[in-house]
Amino acid sequence: MKRAILVPSIALLVSLLALGPGQAQQIDRPKRGLILAKQICAQCHSVEKGSPRSPKPPAPRFESIANIPGMTARAIIVALHTSHPTMPNMMLERDEIDDIVPYILSLKRTNR
Repeated sequence: MKRAILVPSIALLVSLLALGPGQAQQIDRPKRGLILAKQICAQCHSVEKGSPRSPKPPAPRFESIANIPGMTARAIIVALHTSHPTMPNMMLERDEIDDIVPYILSLKRTNR
């Protein structure tokens, strides 16, 4: 009887430990994304939640981008890889995109 409980418990513990570092890394990504956004994007875009408008009015607020209906990580990644006439041709590294995208999506309003 004890073995029947012990084996699944050990399996669960091993699974949680295996996920631990990856989960911690995912939690840090939006924080790193905010830091990068302030360094790279804030000259034109409003990057922080609740900011009234972008320094350059044609540049959308990150909060507005996050709240476009149906906005996804894939859509933001595609937008970051697509040149825009009014946007400098920014060449972001993969890890920078992997940080900025979750930050932008963290600005999405929740329906409560």
